[in-house]
Amino acid sequence: MRVVLVSTYDLGRPPFGLASPAAWLRRAGHDVRVLDLAVEPRDEPLLAAADAIALHVPMHTATRLAIALVPWLREVNPRAPLAFYGLYAAMNAPLLRGLGADAVLGGEFEAELVAWVDALAAAARTGGAAPAPRVVTSFERLAFVAPERSALPPLDRYARLRRADGTFVLAGATEASRGCAHRCRHCPVVPVYGGRFRIVPADVVLEDVRRQVAAGAEHVTFGDPDFWNGIGHALPIVRALHDRHPHVTYDVTIKVEHLLRHRDHLATLRDTGCALVTTAVESVDDAVLAKLDKGHTRADFVAAVAACRGAGLALNPTFVPFTPWTTPASYRELLATLAAMGLDDAVAPVQLGIRLLLPPGSRLLELDEVRALAGPLDEAKLVHPWRHADPAVDALQADVFRAVAAGSARGEPRVSQFAAVARLAGLDTAPVRAARAPVPYLTEPWYC
Repeated sequence: MRVVLVSTYDLGRPPFGLASPAAWLRRAGHDVRVLDLAVEPRDEPLLAAADAIALHVPMHTATRLAIALVPWLREVNPRAPLAFYGLYAAMNAPLLRGLGADAVLGGEFEAELVAWVDALAAAARTGGAAPAPRVVTSFERLAFVAPERSALPPLDRYARLRRADGTFVLAGATEASRGCAHRCRHCPVVPVYGGRFRIVPADVVLEDVRRQVAAGAEHVTFGDPDFWNGIGHALPIVRALHDRHPHVTYDVTIKVEHLLRHRDHLATLRDTGCALVTTAVESVDDAVLAKLDKGHTRADFVAAVAACRGAGLALNPTFVPFTPWTTPASYRELLATLAAMGLDDAVAPVQLGIRLLLPPGSRLLELDEVRALAGPLDEAKLVHPWRHADPAVDALQADVFRAVAAGSARGEPRVSQFAAVARLAGLDTAPVRAARAPVPYLTEPWYC
């Protein structure tokens, strides 16, 4: 079968979600091509010749872009069966089936994708009926194979790491695990994995890294929802990575509570080349953190910042500053806290304008107060819409988002964008940035 795997957006990374299933399908004997529409144009002849098309939907933005692509795909190739696979496939299965998807594959999708294509191939060989629609969320413990990245665009098309010294290096990406052992109420991983996580064997991860380093990567992003879900799996990987590629740096995402619980291992991250640690702080308001079931407090966040600084690690905190519980005063408090902690340049400006999403199955819908304000599922936006009780808060969010979008487009420094947001929020005193070394960051800011 001629299969085309399509990615629409993956945080500026060379997608594991294309490279991994490509290896599985090729091993099964299929002719696989990949198309990353985040960094390359639509290829109509490629898609028109496909016997099957599968779209990777790992996050909200990617899914909306993929859905918007469906009418054009049907025009280009009305005969090819269509699949959606990835985290957001499972969450949006009824909608995707309604769009005519022949397969919707969530969780550990590689083996299910191969089974779907094999069934299509068998039907084509025998002239039998097309297989029944396949809607599966699998948590099978897969025997992963090394991802096949040779057909992906070159690394210079993707996000780079800006080092603290101002130089830029090519960045690859891999995954050491999927899912998450925790059940934060706002997290889109939770409705699918429900507290489960699955590991990718270390030899597969390290081979994936080796191939990307051979292609020019000097930095690697680990895309795990939480790299320290299984710390006994994670630490040997970064030690081996550093032993084999001592010039290569990496970044990881780790929960605040794990940074504190395993603070003795922060030095291991530093010594093995960790350039950046992303942590989902979300709020500095303990009442909001409790509603989100984050597992940490404001004091924990302060302690994690101190621990990382003490270990010589750069921290990249992320936030959901606009929630139903945000007030103008609490938003100013967030900004003032970040300024006082010297994090005005550590936070990607887009993070200052993020608004809470309520995707299908969100655990936030367990809360009476959230159900009371959430509307029916908006299938175009893939969320339950909500409005803040105070229209001024929604207006402030829109103003902040426009300001950081414009500032980023102009290439303004992070500290300048932070100060502009502080002025919008009405802070009496502009943040004062203490002199310190610049922080490293990836050129594609985290979004969703």
